[in-house]
Amino acid sequence: MLTSVQKEILQTLINLYQSSDGKSIKGEDIAEVMGRNPGTIRNQMQSLRSLGLVKGVPGPRGGYKPTIEAYHSLNISVSDDDSKVPIYKNGKRIEDISVARIEFTSVPQPGECEAAIKVLGSIKDLNLGDTVSIGPTPVNNLGIMGTIVGRDDMDNILLVDTKTIRSIPKQSVGDIASRDVISFSMDCSVKDASKKLAENDIDGAPVIKDGKVVGVFTLTDLVRAIAEDKENLTVGELMSTNVVIVNEDLKIANAIEVMLKKSISRLIVADHNQALLGIVTRTDLINTITNLDQFPIITN
Repeated sequence: MLTSVQKEILQTLINLYQSSDGKSIKGEDIAEVMGRNPGTIRNQMQSLRSLGLVKGVPGPRGGYKPTIEAYHSLNISVSDDDSKVPIYKNGKRIEDISVARIEFTSVPQPGECEAAIKVLGSIKDLNLGDTVSIGPTPVNNLGIMGTIVGRDDMDNILLVDTKTIRSIPKQSVGDIASRDVISFSMDCSVKDASKKLAENDIDGAPVIKDGKVVGVFTLTDLVRAIAEDKENLTVGELMSTNVVIVNEDLKIANAIEVMLKKSISRLIVADHNQALLGIVTRTDLINTITNLDQFPIITN
């Protein structure tokens, strides 16, 4: 049975190791985070090593690393980068931390309950009263939004008063993509492009060359062309090449994350030869995920 000090040391070691890219953690770093004497940490590490929870790494760059048993002893699942569950505060993702476990502690009424969130990584930047969004989770695409009402630094747990709980549909972008897509040729004039955008009430469309998607021309590109007296140029000369092309099998949850990371509002759906199949916009995703338009994962 671990003592409270040993649990705190082990949790701190795991937190630091989580953001170290696999590097060993020095006892002094653990002591600094915990506000304890380095000698105390070294003494406790001997016990943790004998329990098989910590392994020592010799050398000038040495230190300590948690073992698989360390994660199990704190009831933390070990997962790869692709299955990390993100946390957002005020619409911005908090780096170097992820959710290890979600437990609903009470369910007084649907959609309003408390959730105990076990966090892997430092929770020092998460305070009482902060609005957070969590998810989506890798298996059931669960998303949670709520307010932090409690924090347990010893066990790295946040108590969240949930306001919204939704499960993102397991559909793919191919299921919701618009198939009748307006597109431009490379030699399309600015005037013709502006007429096409206005007539179809859209703010952008892909540019096609030899049957393949090579860019996108948007209202922003149009306004910039007018402002810079470049109306005589073609769409191919003015288009943006910041176009993200995805396979139609991409899941909606993954599409949301791609849009966030790339800071874009549309995804071009194409086959392996980059032949246009359809387009998915941020609005399409919001309409698919009912009442999830408050989540930061779809606001960028």
